[in-house]
Amino acid sequence: MLDSVERFKRTLDHLTKVPKLQKEPADILRLQKEPATEIHLARLVPDVELDLFPFIVQTGTQLEAQVPAAVTLTLTCSEKNLRSVVYNLLSNARKYRHPDRPPRVRVACQQEESYHVLEVLNNGLGLELSQGHRKPLGMFQGLHTHVEGTGVGLHMVKRIVENAGSRIEVDSQLDHGSTFRVFLPQ
Repeated sequence: MLDSVERFKRTLDHLTKVPKLQKEPADILRLQKEPATEIHLARLVPDVELDLFPFIVQTGTQLEAQVPAAVTLTLTCSEKNLRSVVYNLLSNARKYRHPDRPPRVRVACQQEESYHVLEVLNNGLGLELSQGHRKPLGMFQGLHTHVEGTGVGLHMVKRIVENAGSRIEVDSQLDHGSTFRVFLPQ
């Protein structure tokens, strides 16, 4: 119970700092100059899973984490920011699940060139990414109007990732699911 309360307090603390991401460009440059932080991804992912545990059980989500214990990232962002990225991607996988199949989510991390790539793959509703459709990482760009959401979460993820000198890619197919790949420099 105490662990749950502490995780909840930490999440609230992190959420109160989110508005910094929406400040003017000069403030964003200041945020980019955060000192490098060592983050143990193999501990962060299960901690976020615990925060989402009631929803995972409620929806019957099959969650598979493939993050080697040895993966320690040294990033120019805080652990709370990376935690927000993981939380949003896992939460969206649950929120935008496909109604005709049990939700499956896989979280993995592997090394590619000079990056650690955090990958979150789901079998949810998927996104229409063809030209002429709204951008999935834009502000207030909720792409599924039948699901409650503000369209801020993925935009916030994009800003956090870019502020850390990284990038995010989205690959998706409508009605089949999505894969989000966050490139974290080593």
